[in-house]
Amino acid sequence: MASLAGMLKSRGFAVRGSDAAAYPPMSDFLSGLGIPLAQPFDARNLEPRPDMVIVGNAISRGNPELEYVLEERLPFTSMPAVIHDEFLLGKQRLVVAGTHGKTTTTSMLAWVFQVAGRNPSFLIGGLAENFGSSFAVTGGNEFILEGDEYDTAFFDKGPKFLHYFPDGVILTSVEFDHADIYRDLEAVKFAFRRLVNLVPRNGRVIAWDGSATVSECVERAFCGVERYGFAEGSQWRIVDAVYESSRTMWKVLRGGEPWAEFEFGMAGEYNVLNATAAAALAFDYGVPVEAITEALRTFKSVKRRLEVRAEIGGVTVVDDFAHHPTAIAETLKALRVRYPGRRLWAVLEPRSNTLRRNIFQHELTRSLALADEVVIASVFFKQTDALRPEERLNVAELTAELEQAGKHARQLANADEIVATIAPEAKAGDVVAILSNGGFGDIYEKLPSRIAELRKEEGK
Repeated sequence: MASLAGMLKSRGFAVRGSDAAAYPPMSDFLSGLGIPLAQPFDARNLEPRPDMVIVGNAISRGNPELEYVLEERLPFTSMPAVIHDEFLLGKQRLVVAGTHGKTTTTSMLAWVFQVAGRNPSFLIGGLAENFGSSFAVTGGNEFILEGDEYDTAFFDKGPKFLHYFPDGVILTSVEFDHADIYRDLEAVKFAFRRLVNLVPRNGRVIAWDGSATVSECVERAFCGVERYGFAEGSQWRIVDAVYESSRTMWKVLRGGEPWAEFEFGMAGEYNVLNATAAAALAFDYGVPVEAITEALRTFKSVKRRLEVRAEIGGVTVVDDFAHHPTAIAETLKALRVRYPGRRLWAVLEPRSNTLRRNIFQHELTRSLALADEVVIASVFFKQTDALRPEERLNVAELTAELEQAGKHARQLANADEIVATIAPEAKAGDVVAILSNGGFGDIYEKLPSRIAELRKEEGK
């Protein structure tokens, strides 16, 4: 929504918005664009009356502004509908979809097209560091979008990505997620099959080769499907991957023949997969391999994806937008490679609509067990919370399972309690991974600040 606000302002619209509680990086982003942000929600925020209200998918009945919109019959629409009608017409649409890796892969793909001189428009669900932005509206032919499988709005429960009608798609993964709107894995697969079914015959799908569920979702495609990954026989096969503390290198075979050698400064096998997918789709749409190689070499990252927030007193604090046990596991594996031999902390806020539920209780145990020290906050409470107690993640049970697995695990109520507890315990060489898809009580600022205070006191 923040990105869309910026896109609309770039088109000359007067834009303002509301939220319950905004936090960086997007709150800073909006401020920098000069877009007013009202907090909290209140019907008075809709004065003067706007010509159109765009209702985000997090907004449900009972919200005071939505109730005012309905009662006063103000014109309203959804984010994906506006994107399609205002920005996608006449563009070649390249959509990155999947349970994991969408934001990073979309950022990589946009940067590849930018380095190649194609001047793409793009919309990303995070701040791409190479651009310093989450969007661009240009005169280029391509529009590169992150395709979100989450629902569209309170009045349209279909996935956002069904509004984009893509020419090309990257499908990174398909797992059960968003348990608040999908009843099971079959429902998730159905949504992705519908996306694939929108691609025209002259389009292309680049699909990960390491997932049976991805295979199911692309098996009836009317367009060409190319697989990428580590499997022998894949069109885009990754070989000879080398993971070092400061860089990652790998080769790609195209149709079984040597095609390219890549390197970048990012960590983790999953980022090699993301980059290879972006390279494959870009090449299929005319980007030369030399430009792809240079773009990946110079790719930075995305805010809140393995982002180093502070290095203080020998302690490295890393922020990652955790939302699912698989993503948490891949993040911790990547940190093990990036910081070998160092004590690794996992500090988790169960905040996403999937993590707040107990559906992945045991999978979460296995993911967090990859860390040396585990701290888990209480399950994030929403004012509109409809979770029954028996559906909620049992943090006490989770910490007990981790203790049984030989890990030191604790439950602490909130960010302030976590900071007060772990800052004195943090030692030089430690890596603290903060895992949350929200603001987490400003822990990203509070923890480094407290560590700095303690180091100063120790030096007196």
